[in-house]
Amino acid sequence: MSLNLYNTFTKKEEEFEPIKKGEVKMYTCGPTVYGRPHIGNYSSFLMADLLRRWLETGHSLKVTHVKNITDVGHLVADAESGEDKIEKQAREEFGEVSHENILKVARTYEDQYLKDERDLNMIEAEHRPRATEFIDQMKVMVDALLNNGQAYVTDDGIYFDVEKFERYGQLSGNSIDKLCAGARVQVNEQKHCPADFALWKFCTGKNENHILRWSSPGEGNPDGFPGWHIECSAMSKALLGDQIDIHTGGEDNIFPHHECEIAQSESVNGSSPFVKMWVHKRRIDMGDKKMSKSLGNVLTLSDIEEMGFSALDIRYYFLSVHYRTPLKFAEKGLGDAKKARRKILEWMKEVDEAQESTSVSKKSSQSLESFVSAMDSDLNTPEALATVFDAISFSRRENELGQYKKFSELVKNTFGCFEVEQEKSIPEEVLKLVENRKIARGNKDFEMSDSLRDKIHALGYEVKDTSEGQIVVEL
Repeated sequence: MSLNLYNTFTKKEEEFEPIKKGEVKMYTCGPTVYGRPHIGNYSSFLMADLLRRWLETGHSLKVTHVKNITDVGHLVADAESGEDKIEKQAREEFGEVSHENILKVARTYEDQYLKDERDLNMIEAEHRPRATEFIDQMKVMVDALLNNGQAYVTDDGIYFDVEKFERYGQLSGNSIDKLCAGARVQVNEQKHCPADFALWKFCTGKNENHILRWSSPGEGNPDGFPGWHIECSAMSKALLGDQIDIHTGGEDNIFPHHECEIAQSESVNGSSPFVKMWVHKRRIDMGDKKMSKSLGNVLTLSDIEEMGFSALDIRYYFLSVHYRTPLKFAEKGLGDAKKARRKILEWMKEVDEAQESTSVSKKSSQSLESFVSAMDSDLNTPEALATVFDAISFSRRENELGQYKKFSELVKNTFGCFEVEQEKSIPEEVLKLVENRKIARGNKDFEMSDSLRDKIHALGYEVKDTSEGQIVVEL
């Protein structure tokens, strides 16, 4: 069967065919390592991981996956001017900005991010380039844009002239006319158009104290640092070539980041399209607002674990909703996801222990076909999981567990959240205190209950009261 995906560029579902038969070149915008990514960030990475798994498991394709690390050039509020996010974090954590402190911040949160990805059971990418390791490649691209007249120099940097790239705006649905309206009242009067974006910023003016700096492209320009957008274009070109099959990210990346990537890459490479298929994950909302560090409403994996859930529970929760459907995060939804995941895990254990059948029943074949059809229909995970629950009911009722081994394995490899986690053993002393606290609460002896909670805390554990009873987590 053919795989159909929604292409953000064409605004429709299309049959996916790799540029080179049997192989897929895939790029995913990774994190800016100025803080621990929140679960909203991970939702887009999980979508990319699901897609990669299905390309490999469902279609036997060889995927070369690049996930970058942004460790310079991403300015606060994704702006064209202001402070670098990592330098700002270094100032907040250490009181001063130095090269050493910047690297400490970047590497600390990079390590945390990689650990979180392992806990979420994401497949390791073939390449994890750091932006700071590809500065020379970025400078080559900027020089090429200067030489072909699609970039120009101002007092504070080098900018891409969007009016010289007629397809600018097609990914996001913006038009150059609208983007360039009001050019006379823009903050930077040297820009030809308000939508022109920085390829390279000079360490002058407000940026004169920027710590991470390199010699700039062009003749006689002061030292500077790369713009955020050029980084992904350079790393993608260096590791995957001029054209790639799939580019993924969150919907917040569509404009301006991915729009700018297209303009830069196609202008330098001279080939179109730069990306054959753009796949974007809709955002995660907390109530009526998107989950965002700037809004202060984010949750990390540690927060999820303190609520009594595992990283694989949140993986299942996010993947159980179609990637193009916005998800309003709710603890109840996560609780339901945990129960559903446990139910599938229990069934898979029964299938593993059942005697393998020498024949394949019509129903098990239909289950397999329905699952594949759902996944091939733009990664329709809700429909795919509905097939799984139908298979669970039927196989148990008709005693056909042994016929579902192939199906069970396909589901496990596709979703990546049905591995059995090793649970940490809680000391007997702690468990006894927890049980005594339960009795105290039942007797409404809240003074004793609080005292026992303090003793549990002193032993390195915390007890939380939930609708499902007491939950104990290690501090």
